[in-house]
Amino acid sequence: HIRTYVTYRPRKIDDERINNMVVSECCGAIATFVGTTRDNFDGKQVTMLSYEAYAPMAMKQLSLISKEIRNRWAVKKIAILHRLGVCPIGEASVMIAVSSPHRKAALEACHWAIDTLKAKVPIWKKEHYKDGSTWKQNKEFDPATLVGRK
Repeated sequence: HIRTYVTYRPRKIDDERINNMVVSECCGAIATFVGTTRDNFDGKQVTMLSYEAYAPMAMKQLSLISKEIRNRWAVKKIAILHRLGVCPIGEASVMIAVSSPHRKAALEACHWAIDTLKAKVPIWKKEHYKDGSTWKQNKEFDPATLVGRK
């Protein structure tokens, strides 16, 4: 059974649960990417991150990423989850899991998915420092690629 799970949520990501969502007896590989909050950026001490999204567009873009993965690679199951709201140091903000019969497809699809998510999904990050905060745009983000944009 082929499944795709895409969402965003304001609570801690359960990586074991997400990984289990893509397990399949016909697959010999599961590739995952977990992006976590680090405690520093450009020499500044980060205390936490927070994320906001344009929800309808974010879900549409996440779904399109999943569909494109299926067009490019022979994969069985896909899970893409991005956290919204506060994300403390050391916790996951994004997780992608892909299962396939062989490792190459799963690894390539997972790598492509995180790069594409950062370039196309309207989710914004605010870095909180000991001495203030700032909104950060992903350097890969290109608003011209958004679906429905005229």
